[in-house]
Amino acid sequence: MPATPWIGISAPAPDREYLALISYLPLRHFRAIPNFFRFTFQIQGQLKTASGLIGYSLDAKPFSRKFWTLSVWHDQQSLDNFVRQVPHGQVMRALAPHMGKTQFAQWAVTHADIPPNWAVAKARLSQS
Repeated sequence: MPATPWIGISAPAPDREYLALISYLPLRHFRAIPNFFRFTFQIQGQLKTASGLIGYSLDAKPFSRKFWTLSVWHDQQSLDNFVRQVPHGQVMRALAPHMGKTQFAQWAVTHADIPPNWAVAKARLSQS
């Protein structure tokens, strides 16, 4: 299954930096996949109205229980606010017992780097 196309929410300005985030979300059990997808749809609804979001994409490999998210935010505060809000905060708690070792990487990007390249972003996970 290829990564979803980049979904742009707001246009980046060419004269500033933004915060890129990649997350690696491995599931321990196949039985957690239906809930994971249900939660993903809920979070995608939240993303549509998230303040400070530039855009996002998801790469899902359900047969290997591996999932990645890639997003770009105006700043750390925008990202932090999103993570604490419902449903994201609740989803993190509900999925925690079903997750393997998650990984996250953040870095600065400019207008020219949006959307981020998946291969480059995934390589950042191995550097973190």
